[in-house]
Amino acid sequence: MDIIISNASSKPIYEQIASQIKAMILSGALADGEMLPSMRLLAKELRISVITTKRAYEDLERDGFIETVPGKGCFVASRNMDFVREEQLKRVEEHLGAAISIAKSSAIPYEELLSILDVLYKED
Repeated sequence: MDIIISNASSKPIYEQIASQIKAMILSGALADGEMLPSMRLLAKELRISVITTKRAYEDLERDGFIETVPGKGCFVASRNMDFVREEQLKRVEEHLGAAISIAKSSAIPYEELLSILDVLYKED
């Protein structure tokens, strides 16, 4: 599992780990039922504290992305497709919200913004 930690990021390390694992699950790079590295192994690979990986895994479990089987490890939870779609819609809304704010502050008309969205969406 390729997780990249940035010390320059304003996000805490556990959030960086959790968000990258979430993205892998949502994209299908990590399949339903796939076993995740143990907290100790991941901490060793990333050269961070086990407490940090524990926090990331706890957050992922709380959000329904992984499940822990006592004595066996952590696994990607079976995905509820409605939940996955809702997560993706939330991400799209966040990005579009940022684009709308920039457009409004730059006096870009709605029609032009819609035209840009249309071109980008239809692009290969």
